[in-house]
Amino acid sequence: MRVVHCSPRRCARASGMPTIQAAPMHDTPDVPAAREVPVHPVLVRLWRGEHVESQHRGAWVVVDERGVQQGAGNWREPVFARSSVKSLQAVPLLESGAADRYGFDAAELALALSSHSAEPIHTERVAALLARLGLSVEHLKCGPQVPLDPEARRELARRGERPSALHNNCSGKHAAFLALALHTRVAPTDYLDPSAASQRAVRAALQELTETPDEELAVAIDGCSAPTFRLPLAKLAAGIARIATPGRGSGARGAACTRMVEAVARHPELIAGNHQRLCTDLARATRGRLFPKIGAEGIYVIGRVGTGQGLALKIDDGGERALHALVIALLERLGWAEPSELAGLARYRDAQLVNRAGLVVGRTEVLIDASR
Repeated sequence: MRVVHCSPRRCARASGMPTIQAAPMHDTPDVPAAREVPVHPVLVRLWRGEHVESQHRGAWVVVDERGVQQGAGNWREPVFARSSVKSLQAVPLLESGAADRYGFDAAELALALSSHSAEPIHTERVAALLARLGLSVEHLKCGPQVPLDPEARRELARRGERPSALHNNCSGKHAAFLALALHTRVAPTDYLDPSAASQRAVRAALQELTETPDEELAVAIDGCSAPTFRLPLAKLAAGIARIATPGRGSGARGAACTRMVEAVARHPELIAGNHQRLCTDLARATRGRLFPKIGAEGIYVIGRVGTGQGLALKIDDGGERALHALVIALLERLGWAEPSELAGLARYRDAQLVNRAGLVVGRTEVLIDASR
């Protein structure tokens, strides 16, 4: 992979036009004129031979306690955070005392933050947690999902079993939501209701940690049926930075963040999986100094533990092909991981495109356009 550190002007030439101006609708006077829509810079290009075949646009931003430090694209533009905010959503579980009441250990807390691969280490723990709550897989509203882990998929097929909600990559979060619901006297059937006390606490914690007022926050339904939040990319980065810097929090909030950071450091295999999962591999390679989390549709966040720094990025087309390459390139640029730590993650930024016959036919190029 070739990484290019370029000026905004140079990257604008490489990326194409910076904005698209929609044509005015003269024949529909009751429809407001469309505003100028920002076009994010090209961040990743795929070459076939000597020509660009595909390109991926997006935005990224780095923040610290003083605000935005650098980035590319429009980091003020809101994005759906998807699963990248699971740690923020878990704060009320800890602050309310629900985690202690139901005996969450570090492994179960890591699962609450996870988008897991449905390996036995994940599904068996979620099932045990549900049993301790007096509940079962039938109470999970996330829906069934084929395991993300190839070995788990094959084993399920070998046994002739169908996937269940336990295999859903969000089942750990849902078990945690159920614990919070029981603790706040919300019926298990209502644990995803945005108006329920438990989900109101989740939303409040997210808004506090990201400093996002009601007018800047939109709510929709995620792929797992839980509420999902849309907020500016820079505020998403700030939220993960606060989670990963527990020493600067106070009281129950600081203690909650400490427990989550320690859970990820101790159990990186539970936040994603043991086979080709970037979150697990990053947390493991850096021995917990990075607090990473993927979100669907091209979202990724990383908190640099104990520093007040956070990174958030969004690939416009939602693809992981560009996402993984960009994450590794940004960590190299920012110096957040040692070269020896990133060396083992080269497969996520493969420099070559190889066809089915084993021929090298192209390469990946990352363009890092820092506009500040």
